[in-house]
Amino acid sequence: MRIAVTGGSGFIGSHVVDRLIDAGHTLFVLDTRPPHRPDVTYRQVDLSDLGGLVQATRDIDVVFHLAAVSNVNDAYDHPVGTVRINVTGTVNVFEASRRNGVGRTVLASTVWVYAGAHGDAPLDEDAPFHLPSAGHIYTSSKIASELIAHNYNELYDTPFTILRYGIPFGPRMREQLVIPRFVQMALNGDAITVHGDGSQFRNYVYVEDLADAHVLALSDDAENDVFNLEGAEPITIRRVTEAIRDCLDIPMEVEFGEARPGDYAGKEVSAEKVKRVLGWVPTTTFEDGMRRYLDWYLADAQAAEARVSEA
Repeated sequence: MRIAVTGGSGFIGSHVVDRLIDAGHTLFVLDTRPPHRPDVTYRQVDLSDLGGLVQATRDIDVVFHLAAVSNVNDAYDHPVGTVRINVTGTVNVFEASRRNGVGRTVLASTVWVYAGAHGDAPLDEDAPFHLPSAGHIYTSSKIASELIAHNYNELYDTPFTILRYGIPFGPRMREQLVIPRFVQMALNGDAITVHGDGSQFRNYVYVEDLADAHVLALSDDAENDVFNLEGAEPITIRRVTEAIRDCLDIPMEVEFGEARPGDYAGKEVSAEKVKRVLGWVPTTTFEDGMRRYLDWYLADAQAAEARVSEA
């Protein structure tokens, strides 16, 4: 297939590109910066540019729409820009797919949508949302994006798949994310500052496991459906700090402060449906994933220092 990935130069997107190429597909990266590998076609396009998106997806079979404001701190600081990128950008992608008759548009969503969900745990894909409890601009923008996918299917017969990500981690994570920030603090000898008491949890999912699910999502069984790509077990923020300490084997001080406004405290979310329908199960434990990530992090930092020395 000829597959386009918006945000294909980013953390998750780059791993999705890797997996799709390994599966034999021809990849096109739609992004504002070049991809991490040279054997893909790069089409520079911004989500706000509908004409550019229409042109970039003209010969595409499937679009994976991953580009978005995904840092919740950025979403908190820039709510208008977040809605413009996450919501209007999603409309533009689906409109481009509609005009070009793209076979499937796969939307990257998040388990944060369950922040406002009511019902018995574990929550599955049919859990009803209580919108006043959504809690965050980021959450609302993702719920709105999912509605757009359903709307385009109902009104224009545009096929979709929605993948609700657990919290991904692994090589190429952005420096602003929690785990890289904690690692840098630990290596600098600084106290790690945790927002809240550390009991809030995430079902972290190793990014390469997450990318595997995108290949499976090309199945006809995934058309016009929603899947939770949740990690295997809940990981508290306190456990994250302990894993960093154990992997780096260095003394580390942790301080606890006030919780962030609208933060996702964590909900028990079921990944049973994606296992049953597509056969996806995350196989990398949190501790193994952390070791792999830290090996990559330290090697990348060493390579960066070598480049500076050569310059």
